[in-house]
Amino acid sequence: MYRFPTHAFQEQVHRATSIGRILVVDEDQRGRDHILAYLRDHRWTAIGSGARDVAHQLHSRQLSLVVLSARLRSRNALDVLREIRGRSDVPVILYADGEADSVSTIVGLELGADDFLAGTLNLAELVARVRAVLRRQELGRVVSAPLRGGYRFAGWEMRHAERALIAPDGTQIDLTKGEYSLLAALLEAPGRSLSRVHLMRATRAHDDIFDRSVDVQVLRLRKKLARAPGGEALIKTERGFGYRLEAEVESLF
Repeated sequence: MYRFPTHAFQEQVHRATSIGRILVVDEDQRGRDHILAYLRDHRWTAIGSGARDVAHQLHSRQLSLVVLSARLRSRNALDVLREIRGRSDVPVILYADGEADSVSTIVGLELGADDFLAGTLNLAELVARVRAVLRRQELGRVVSAPLRGGYRFAGWEMRHAERALIAPDGTQIDLTKGEYSLLAALLEAPGRSLSRVHLMRATRAHDDIFDRSVDVQVLRLRKKLARAPGGEALIKTERGFGYRLEAEVESLF
């Protein structure tokens, strides 16, 4: 069974994210204030902004995450997302607070959103998604450091210290830095579909939706996993979106 990171790692994540702020971008002031109040009740430092003030907020404040309404009146939300991505790699959660077509969801994710909430906005879910996105971002920051332990999955082990895969038969398989970072990102979120944009950041590949470096790394990683029966099938393709790891994962410490 998958276990969350150790208490020490959770403290490290908290220290890294608590120094910043969550920026809520929405031109419906009543709805925005409702979100801000909920975030502050859950001990987040949160500030509100209209669409035209986003550039100023990015320049003048240290932000941990942006919560962006997909239903802006003065500007197209995807244009605002492009502006954010042109200036910063701060995580962005898009929310529609109503119906959202699949095309808008896919385009938003491909343009660099880290998550998209459709349907009636559930603030408890929003907070859970915020925490999940920040955990994944922090993993991307520290994954290249010499960590202790690793992960066990489907008979395999990935050990941080050696940056290596241990096959079910005990054979050690060396990983490149990119393959290691990619597999670590997938192992951090087993069973969850991760966008190509997210994986590009985790592997420090070029942040370009047309860049195929992540796909190449997935192909190479699958070939290494294929050394054990069924290993190549552990990484599933989400057509038009990204990839997910289909396995039970246990953290090793």
